Amino acid sequence: MAQYSRIEVANVMKETGMVPLFYHPDIELGKKVLKACYDGGARLMEFTARGDFAFEVFSELNKYAIKELPGMIMGVGSITDAAAASMFMQMGANFIVTPALREDIAQVCNRRKVLWSPGCGSLAEINKAEELGCEIVKLFPGSTYGPGFVKAIKGPQPWTSVMPTGGVSTEESNLKAWFDAGVTCVGMGSKLISKDIIAKGDFEKLKENVKNALAIIQRLKTNTK
Repeated sequence: MAQYSRIEVANVMKETGMVPLFYHPDIELGKKVLKACYDGGARLMEFTARGDFAFEVFSELNKYAIKELPGMIMGVGSITDAAAASMFMQMGANFIVTPALREDIAQVCNRRKVLWSPGCGSLAEINKAEELGCEIVKLFPGSTYGPGFVKAIKGPQPWTSVMPTGGVSTEESNLKAWFDAGVTCVGMGSKLISKDIIAKGDFEKLKENVKNALAIIQRLKTNTK
């Protein structure tokens, strides 16, 4: 069962401005990544459930977060059907992220009042997601659409909350373009938690990456108010 309501999760997404994304089959390595992100100031983590037995890894990471990292909100990404969403919610997933808009996933998440963020690539999909109760829409892949797309849809729909994933990096110029366009938060994977960091086990570097990215985001959010 989720520890945080969908409104609480949406508020933390808005306040921190960043959702790190990560997957690795090694549970102990995952704990180190999670701890580094937490120590860097992140309070959300999207575990991208892409591998075999990913549910076992997430279950252990979520137990670890609940016990050792107070305030860390664990969610699951790369969910493609309602059965998978239900399974991960049974393991305490606090939010569900999907690569595409699926009504069956919306229904099971809404039933449990768990935040779900569907991947959308058109204004029609965004409108449909909001009709189904979506708080924050995932723009995916962000690199295909860019900040200009966000700015364009925020014109007629200033109430729409957008989280681009894919095409977001830690560089200030990149983050500035997205937040100037009006995004609520950004999802960041390999540009933040790089293969090099994982290979070297340089978790101090990861901590600094997270800390610096969050500092940039907070500065940008302050300047755009």
